[in-house]
Amino acid sequence: MKLHYVELFDYYGELFTDKQKEYFKDYYENNLTLQEIAENSSVSRNAVHKNIKEILQKLDYYEEKLNLYKNRIKIEKIIENLDNDIKLQIEELI
Repeated sequence: MKLHYVELFDYYGELFTDKQKEYFKDYYENNLTLQEIAENSSVSRNAVHKNIKEILQKLDYYEEKLNLYKNRIKIEKIIENLDNDIKLQIEELI
């Protein structure tokens, strides 16, 4: 599940505020606890938790509406089944 959200964040991360990006990266990429993030940001642990929860909800919403990650997976599966010349040409485009 963690990896799923990190991958979604790669697609949709720019839609978040700088503070939300910082919280997400600290929690999911730097493996900081909610308390550590709260102390570093001079906010309550609850505020960090609320932001992380909101980010995850938004990531799910964005993917539900836009399907960027899901479509990438589908395209990769299609590419796997193509012959090498066509495969290389498509990979260069992507």
